[in-house]
Order: sequence, then C-alpha cells, then structure tokens
Amino acid sequence: MNAPSSPYRGRFAPSPTGALHFGSLVAALGSWLRARHAGGTWIVRIEDLDPPREIAGAANGQLAALSAFGLASDEPVIWQHDRHDAYAAALQQLVAERRAFACWCSRTDLQRSGGLHRSPCVAAPDATRAPAWRLRVDDETIGFDDVVLGRYEQRIAEAVGDFVIRRVEGHFAYQLAVVVDDAAQGITEVVRGADLLDSTPRQILLQRCLALPTPAYLHLPLALDADGRKLSKQDQALPIRPDDPLPALRRALTFLGIAPQQLQGLHTVDALLRQAVAAFDVAAIPRVGSIVHMRHGLS
Repeated sequence: MNAPSSPYRGRFAPSPTGALHFGSLVAALGSWLRARHAGGTWIVRIEDLDPPREIAGAANGQLAALSAFGLASDEPVIWQHDRHDAYAAALQQLVAERRAFACWCSRTDLQRSGGLHRSPCVAAPDATRAPAWRLRVDDETIGFDDVVLGRYEQRIAEAVGDFVIRRVEGHFAYQLAVVVDDAAQGITEVVRGADLLDSTPRQILLQRCLALPTPAYLHLPLALDADGRKLSKQDQALPIRPDDPLPALRRALTFLGIAPQQLQGLHTVDALLRQAVAAFDVAAIPRVGSIVHMRHGLS
C-alpha cells in the first residue's frame, strides 16, 4: 500500500534485541495506522545503539516480520549505527553551550547522593578512565499533551536528575539519538508504547536545548502478560508468526480499538489493513493496557 505525499511523518523504531513480539506489533501497527489515516509517510528506523544487548540477525528478522504483516517503510530504513557523527555533533553543541558535562561519578557515588545525579559531580575528574556525558538539568517542569493520555508533566531534576547522553563505554544514549533522528527525519508525531511516556520530557528538554522542533506524542496502551507485566522480546511464551500473520494482525487491530465485526470476512493482510485504515479512530484507542493470552502463539 503506497502512501500519498503529506506533511504527516511517523515512524516505528525497534531495537534489535530479539524477535518482533505482540507488543512490538501493536506499536508498529498503531504508528502505521496513524500515518496512513492522516495520508502521511511511515518510516522504520533501527535503533542499534547498544551492541552488547543486540542479537545478530534480529534487525533483519524484524524487518522481514514487518513486511509479512504488510508494514513496509515508505523510505529507506535508517540504522542508528550509521548516525554517530550526527550524535557527536549534537553532543559537541551541548558541551559548547555548557548544557552537557563530563562525569566520572560511579554508581556508588550516585547511591551516596540519593541515586540521582545533581550538579556538581561528587567524583573528581580522573584522567585514567573515560567519563560519561550528562545533560545538566535545571529545576523546571516539562509537560506535554499526549494525544491519547492527555496532560503529562515531570520535574526531571527530581525524577531522573542530570541524565546520561553518552555512556562511559562510548555509546550514545537513546535519549540523545532519538531526538536527533526524529528531527533529521522530519517526524511530526511520535507514536509508541506508554512504557516510554516518562522519557518524553527528557526528549523535549533536549529538543529545546538543541533548538529542534518538538513533534506531537501519542503513547499507546501496553500489551500485558498474565501477571500484568509489559510483554518483552524475552517473553518467548507470546510469539507472533510471520508465516501466519492474520491471527496476530486481527488481535492487534482489536487491541487498538477497532471492533472485531469491522474485520469480519477479510482473509488477506492487504484487505485487513485497508479496512483498518478506514475504521481507525484515535478516540477508540484504550487509555490503559490489557492482558493478552497467547500461550501457544497465534495460529
């Protein structure tokens, strides 16, 4: 299904730490539906910033699974491992403007200061080891109006303190990379799971510091296991089957608020997606997650 040209630009950005699971499918489908319903563009970005946690072949497996569910990126897939120069330039800008600083504080140091970093550093500079780089956080409240969840506010200094934007190992942190990439790709609305809701104020703060535009935000309800925990890539009891996508696709569409009767009599991925675009209503998206029972997969 080809997307017409439109100013709306959305994205799905998985990390290659495992196979696509039902919660990932909900996030991908929710963002795709929002873009298609707006007549816009949908982009896939692979957030491969954390080599120790990545699984060889996972990213290509995720892309193949998305394709099986009819969710193909409208533009070439962006891989964050190719974007380090852009993140380094952003960090350099923040350092030059005295918003970012080198930090040698250890976990023990942070525990002694209450678990959060608040300027100034407890530890002295140490030329024998590499520092982390943190964003200096002022005592202010950052808020935004989520499309589904409404107003959300956070005092970042109290919630997370001065947060890391480049780790000791040299890897750029998610918070910095996602802000740089969303701006570079012209993303107008970020649609993702509600587990990332509390990251959004940090990203808005970084956008302001870097003079980047702030997109709209829509946080989707989470698919939960029988114990009420968010499904994860490590939860092998809840698979989806790219070789048999229709059951999981139907389940994900109803999870996002589309009535099952609106999907009856449709027996191909393309037919389901076309009907889903027509039936999609952002006001019908639940505000809270629900338990998904798929102990033996969806087949």
